[in-house]
Amino acid sequence: MTLPNKLTMLRILLIPVMIIFYYIPYFKETVVFFDVSLLYLLEAIIFAMASFTDFLDGHIARKNNLVTTFGKFADPLADKMLVFTAMSIFLADGVLPIFIFVIILIREFMVSGIRMVVVERNVVIAASKLGKYKTATTMVALIVMFFGGIHEGVYATGQVLIYIACILTIISGIEYFWKNKSTILESI
Repeated sequence: MTLPNKLTMLRILLIPVMIIFYYIPYFKETVVFFDVSLLYLLEAIIFAMASFTDFLDGHIARKNNLVTTFGKFADPLADKMLVFTAMSIFLADGVLPIFIFVIILIREFMVSGIRMVVVERNVVIAASKLGKYKTATTMVALIVMFFGGIHEGVYATGQVLIYIACILTIISGIEYFWKNKSTILESI
């Protein structure tokens, strides 16, 4: 297994850790600084490390010509799993509006569906720059949201960033559809 694929697997393995930590009452009840719980501090650290592996595995794979079929499949899947795990924590805590979660979820299903349709034609859709900006903005927004208890300004910044990520999600979803509309619509 290549190093990039190991990093992708590490990202996937960190997801159950985030979920287990969420259910440990001590982590929720212990405040480490300001109004940031030990839970949110640990989740932020795990999420930030996992997000960094997303950048790192892609960089290493492209630089060293280690791009694999497994990596093409698992890397975007690991990203989605990581983001939806963090978003689910915020949903459960009432910090994230449901409509943002649903918009991002629908976009991911739509893009995955488009990729399944075009793969039948041996076409691989690389992530667009807009899609990468969406992912980066979403990951930064979620990290900031974990620290929302520090100050109202940090909380507001996290909220603004997640709304920007939502807008980028919509635009990049439209972009994916538009670029592949002929393939999608020809089967209607």
